Amino acid sequence: MFTGIVTAVGTIREARKTGDLRAVIACPFDPAGIAMGASIACSGVCLTVVDKGGVAGDAWFAVDISAESVARTVPGRWQEGAYLNLEPALKLGDELGGHIVTGHVDGVGTVINIEPVGDSRRFVIAAPKDLAPYLAPKGSITVDGVSLTVNEVSDEPDGTCHFTLNIIPHTAEVTTIGAMRAGDGVNLEIDVLARYLQRMQSLRG
Repeated sequence: MFTGIVTAVGTIREARKTGDLRAVIACPFDPAGIAMGASIACSGVCLTVVDKGGVAGDAWFAVDISAESVARTVPGRWQEGAYLNLEPALKLGDELGGHIVTGHVDGVGTVINIEPVGDSRRFVIAAPKDLAPYLAPKGSITVDGVSLTVNEVSDEPDGTCHFTLNIIPHTAEVTTIGAMRAGDGVNLEIDVLARYLQRMQSLRG
């Protein structure tokens, strides 16, 4: 489990096809604090550490990414040189600063507009039709592994929806969101509570 509070930005140093896709990710962590078999959310995707090395502040870890994970995430995300939002798994006793995040991507959205609002930026993101029922104003959403609050939701005629986010300067600086542009794809994970509520509602119906 995760909180959607990104602790570092990593870079894919190497990506090669074995059986799955093996990615080596450079990061500023201390390798002594990375356990083999540990889970790390990489831009919203829960992945398992299969190798590690380096020194504190200049470490790396390797993960195997299945074809299913590649297919369900932003196309081209797992390429050498790509930046990833990183969050180690939640430990008992850790502060739950964001919201409950599983690291299972539900779909891919698209940034359709970014505009400044004061010191912040207003993002408009298009979400696919199957995720639209789970998005609500003031609800939680995970975008590329970052826990965010939905401001507004606009339902579109084709069943998809557009939702808006307010990205404060700190979030833009410490995550990959600050470098995003209109047209970029994003990994989306809906709020786990919304998932259960929608399921209960469908059974009642």
